[in-house]
Amino acid sequence: MDTIFALASGSGTAGVAVYRLSGPAARAALEALTGRAAPPPRQAVLRRLRDRDGGEIDRGLVLWFPAPASFTGEDVAELHLHGGRAVRAALYRALQALPGCRPAEAGEFTRRAFENGLLDLTQAEGLADLVAAETEGQRRQALRQMGGALAALYEGWRAELVDCLALLESDIDFTDEDLPDDVSAPVFGRLADLAAAMRSHLADGHRGERLREGVRVAIVGPPNVGKSSLLNALARREVAIVTDIAGTTRDVLEVVLDLDGVPAVVADTAGLRCSSDAVEQEGVRRAMARATADDVRLLVLDSSALPADAAGFRELLQPPSIVVANKADLAALPDGYRFGGSVVLPLSVRSGEGIGALLDRLSVMMAECAAPTGEAGITRERHRHAVAAAADALDRAAGFAGGSGSVALELVAEDVRLAARSLGTITGRVDVEEILGAIFSRFCIGK
Repeated sequence: MDTIFALASGSGTAGVAVYRLSGPAARAALEALTGRAAPPPRQAVLRRLRDRDGGEIDRGLVLWFPAPASFTGEDVAELHLHGGRAVRAALYRALQALPGCRPAEAGEFTRRAFENGLLDLTQAEGLADLVAAETEGQRRQALRQMGGALAALYEGWRAELVDCLALLESDIDFTDEDLPDDVSAPVFGRLADLAAAMRSHLADGHRGERLREGVRVAIVGPPNVGKSSLLNALARREVAIVTDIAGTTRDVLEVVLDLDGVPAVVADTAGLRCSSDAVEQEGVRRAMARATADDVRLLVLDSSALPADAAGFRELLQPPSIVVANKADLAALPDGYRFGGSVVLPLSVRSGEGIGALLDRLSVMMAECAAPTGEAGITRERHRHAVAAAADALDRAAGFAGGSGSVALELVAEDVRLAARSLGTITGRVDVEEILGAIFSRFCIGK
């Protein structure tokens, strides 16, 4: 196996850069660069690094992590050097000249940690999410997943299924052995409980995915009501072009906001009106498509020119939605004014009136859509698909439970096996041999 190396800290100029080497030649590479024996494990020492021609590369701290007590489970060396581009280039030239060393591919260190059993797939995904986290909620969710909360849940379910399968297989294959009568009888209640737990887990409103990817909020409304100005005010920078000309915005513009730890992907859309302009028509079509697909709709009206009725806005008022009336500095709203049954928030982007109240309302909606619950939740579509497949398999197994004889048991066992395999794909730990292991350990068969 090759020894891989890469910059482990951020790219660009920095005071200190951390380089990582992992693989069987890591120790030899470290000793070749320093001209000295590797330091004691996990102790930082100051060393001068040179290339094979004796030219000095830099002076910095080096650390040695012998296998298996390292991030990847392999021999690992770390070099803490100055963070200049020229230092990096010189180090890479020196490392590539050493036998068995090559630059790492994207994610290769984490992949080796997974392959060596130090991480399962959910923990690896949690690590990636932690690196990419931009809000407090994302950070907490990624830490829980990286810490194994999600893996513990799925592996617990899978272990229960393996145990149930062992009992079923015992009834099917070892009827002539000295076993208790109908050892699989308790299995069906356990499978029903597992299926219910999985269905409850799936009925989470996609909170985990929304927290990871961002709650999508569409700003919609007629032209010239201040949608683009509102987006700029929420973003606190000039994102969208603002003019007095109706139809300025013709495509969807996005900005990501941090609302009390929950990311919100807020989109400005084209003004909704009938137009003969083909480009503007496409903008209106995209605006409606975005509004109906997004998690939250923010309908903006003009306080000085309120629509006569809400008939044309019925789709946009579907919950969850917020209705605001901009230009409240020009025309005050009646107390408790409602539009299509929704309470309208008065707002003035120009003066800033009502912005705080709008942010408070948005934060509440973000919490309802995606705020972390403190429990392990689904964060990716592949998790959701696998859990749903497992639950479906258990539902099928329940349909065969009323049958009699070995045929019905074999059908139940096959669906339980499929359910266990589906869960195993989430963590990346699928081993068909463990079924036989569970049988023999329980009944001492085949010794």
